Amino acid sequence: MLRGRTGQLVDAVREEGLTFLVEARFDVLRRCLAAADDRAVPGDVVEAGVAAGGSAIVLASLARPRRRFAGFDVFGMIPPPGELDSPDAHARHAIIRERRAEGIAGRPYYGYVDDLHGEVVAAFARHGIAVDGTDVKLVRGLFGETMPAELPERIAFAHLDCDWYDPVLTVLRAVAPRVPPGGSIVLDDYGDYGGCRRAVTDFLADAPGFTLIATTPTAVLRRR
Repeated sequence: MLRGRTGQLVDAVREEGLTFLVEARFDVLRRCLAAADDRAVPGDVVEAGVAAGGSAIVLASLARPRRRFAGFDVFGMIPPPGELDSPDAHARHAIIRERRAEGIAGRPYYGYVDDLHGEVVAAFARHGIAVDGTDVKLVRGLFGETMPAELPERIAFAHLDCDWYDPVLTVLRAVAPRVPPGGSIVLDDYGDYGGCRRAVTDFLADAPGFTLIATTPTAVLRRR
């Protein structure tokens, strides 16, 4: 169970409908980042797939003051899955595309919000974190277009919550070369969508320096 200030913050973002993540998944994020601190792994914290901002707010809080935080998202309607994604991913996107997806705690689904970026910035501010573009930044656009220029030089911890095969593999290949030994990558959708699992398998085939050390409640890759 998450306790203290982190537990209170997780409860708050969940009650506000800012995240679909359950407490057990937040605990994985906390433990992985704590392990990077214990090992003195250099680098910053990255999230790919900010959505309504709940997990990003928690990660930015955990990162301070030692590390910076960078969140990446289109901040709008999620792009569709591709040919290498499973039928359940396409079915889920059809629900989203047809505007039948439900939000949390009475909020609209985040992909239907006109100014999602502005709402996420405001949510950060409500929890005492300024999106200043330096210590905390939110980068808008497709991962393949924004990450080459906007990723930190070194990444101690990354959280990938980007659902489908193509974005997961794109982010893994962009992030991995910047992760020092002892750093980790958490993949939220590994147990939810076949495309995410396939992307991890394909990534590991070409990345012998990483080991899949856990698959539940989320997958964790550790750099050896």
